[in-house]
Amino acid sequence: MNTTHLHIRELTPDDWPSLKRIVIDFAQSPYHIYDHPFPHDDESLQALTRQFAASHLWFAVCLSDSPEMIGYVCFHRDGDRFDLGYCFHSAYHGRGYAHEACAALMAELERTHGAITFTAGTALDNTPSCRLLEKLGFVLTSTESVSFCQDDAGNDIVFTGGSFIRR
Repeated sequence: MNTTHLHIRELTPDDWPSLKRIVIDFAQSPYHIYDHPFPHDDESLQALTRQFAASHLWFAVCLSDSPEMIGYVCFHRDGDRFDLGYCFHSAYHGRGYAHEACAALMAELERTHGAITFTAGTALDNTPSCRLLEKLGFVLTSTESVSFCQDDAGNDIVFTGGSFIRR
């Protein structure tokens, strides 16, 4: 699929080095505490990439003029709902690529899979992600205390997570 600035395709098992680059970059972000940690070793990332590719709901996002993967967009299907996830390398933040990719893929899932409802979750302190979801037409439906990581002393890092929906 091609959009104005992007080439979007299904993730393949051979994308694991690019996924590793994005995962390692994300681990340096202040927002990494708001998500399940990815492994960083090659063997685990190769296995995960194979699993993600087999779902046919993980997509590599590249600039139109380059084969380099700048991010990914993924979905988890639960009945007639599709839960949206995404991560883009920090070098490409703030340029509208995540919005362009997510909007195009959501429209494609509506067309090809009859998707009507999309859900997403993010930390309310992750302002850029909340803004992206709102720009995509999502609304906040509920909040909860969540923890995915621990601090250096072994204490849970608890934050307020938001559940969003778009119909």
